[in-house]
Amino acid sequence: MKIRNFKPDDAASLASIFHEAVRAVGRKDYGKAQVEVWSPQPVPADKFLARVSDGRFVFVAVNENDKPIAFIELEENGHIDCFYCHPDAAGTGVGTALFEQLESAALAAGLSRLYVEASEAARRFFLGKGFSLIKRRDFERNNVQIHNYLMEKNFR
Repeated sequence: MKIRNFKPDDAASLASIFHEAVRAVGRKDYGKAQVEVWSPQPVPADKFLARVSDGRFVFVAVNENDKPIAFIELEENGHIDCFYCHPDAAGTGVGTALFEQLESAALAAGLSRLYVEASEAARRFFLGKGFSLIKRRDFERNNVQIHNYLMEKNFR
């Protein structure tokens, strides 16, 4: 496994990883209806590419064939927008490697704070990386109740 920067032709693979992770990993902590409104289908590659073309860092973990297996996004203000591992890669250490890359980039960019709206699984991960839980966020999407957690990590 190696980590590299996002390439535009990764868009379809990353959209698929997002969808598969929500459906498999998310299902461990959320109900069927919640998972279905979280990711009803993979985002089209062109829409995914447009979303990540705003100046954010996107780090991609790839296998020995340069095929993406996980990714993490850091916006310029310290917001971690997406962080997903293919179900086959979850729990293998790839998430930690991606986060360490993101944290190094954040420090190099002079950021003093990272923050995220974390799922249940991501909450457990980020607590282990020194984040503080700010609050649980309950909301509704397409008439389905769902939640995540606002978390932050300050460097100074």
